Amino acid sequence: MFRHSLRRLTTKARPFQAPRFLSSSTISRHTNVTKKLKEGEGYAVSYIQQDGTKKTVYAKDGWNLLDLAHSNNIELEGACEGSLACSTCHIVMQKEFYEKLEEPSDEENDMLDLAFGLTETSRLGCQVEMSKDLDGMTVRIPSASRNIKQEKM
Repeated sequence: MFRHSLRRLTTKARPFQAPRFLSSSTISRHTNVTKKLKEGEGYAVSYIQQDGTKKTVYAKDGWNLLDLAHSNNIELEGACEGSLACSTCHIVMQKEFYEKLEEPSDEENDMLDLAFGLTETSRLGCQVEMSKDLDGMTVRIPSASRNIKQEKM
């Protein structure tokens, strides 16, 4: 409704403050993945999906696995849109690639404790950013995810 428009707040501005504006944008603008890449244009990541099919996609430095999955029509939920407030983007990594990452933060570990099918190499897709070290990795999407917000409804 207010897409791509600016709305002025109706509050009185202080004499030394400029007026404030609100803006809205589509969710796709909040991601760091700008377009799908073709083979050879970036780092390869293979997703083993819930139904067992394997899909290989390509990423640039800094793209996270949640946004990469969404931009390539791979079903990885991400209910909190990458704000580290759920465990629905839980993935299982290969040990050799898991060990190349920094340790998960306390916040990520707290969310992983809620994940379905937790393993020693589990991470949240929104927290794993692509780099040259991760080129060629395969991640598995667990057969189910636990969305506490939906469970409470």
